[in-house]
Amino acid sequence: MPRQPNGFWGAPTSTIDWCESNYTITPYVAEFFNTVSSLAIVAVAVAGIVLHIRLLERRFLAAFAAVAVVGAGSAAFHATLRFGLQMLDELPMLYSALIMVYILTERRPKRRFGVWFPWLLCGHGLLITLLTSLTQGPVQFYSFHISFGTLELFALVRVFQISRTHAAAKARGVFWFGMCSYLIGIVVWLVDLRYCHLVSIILPQNGIPYLELHSVWHVLVALGFYHLLVFLAYDRLVILGELPKLTRTPLGLVKVTAGGTPC
Repeated sequence: MPRQPNGFWGAPTSTIDWCESNYTITPYVAEFFNTVSSLAIVAVAVAGIVLHIRLLERRFLAAFAAVAVVGAGSAAFHATLRFGLQMLDELPMLYSALIMVYILTERRPKRRFGVWFPWLLCGHGLLITLLTSLTQGPVQFYSFHISFGTLELFALVRVFQISRTHAAAKARGVFWFGMCSYLIGIVVWLVDLRYCHLVSIILPQNGIPYLELHSVWHVLVALGFYHLLVFLAYDRLVILGELPKLTRTPLGLVKVTAGGTPC
């Protein structure tokens, strides 16, 4: 889509400028809809903490907190298109993926690996942080996307495998809602990235409005991640011998509760 004149934040310094036209709503926000929709990520993450703070282990609360930082960083990045704030969007995505790998790997009451495993994950996060924030060009792009993509793929495959061990219809329903939301979001993200000219110019010229697909991605990934993490929390409580239940809140989100002693 044609870019608008630079607004309050000046010329973009980020390595990517998304399909939404810049500064069309206000001169103080570069990508208005992408910025506002990022707050959906913050909202569901904060809801996850509030709904489960007295029940879930710190690993789950840390995952929700990391996603809240992702949403805040995403809003700052899309509002300014500055490279430093792009890192505040991308790097917390990496950290949340590393937390998910730990959750998915250490499901059992006893540790599968030793104390070296979380330190290994931290070391990996530090290495990719340095490569992503201190380099430019292909090294910067591929170091982040290959690392995050690999972790994301592992997490999606592993949570699918775990879902097959649960017979409860409600638990499987939460899993499938989260997985479908996340996967559809990825497709929407790719279409917006690869076919911007088609969806933002050619289709509107033929009467099909542009739906700000990157903003749709924000909402879908927020709902997807929330429900997948709730499903994993349910799985963990089952393994720990609790009597977990899944109930729907007045806001429409599912939460997990347990009949025994909190984890």
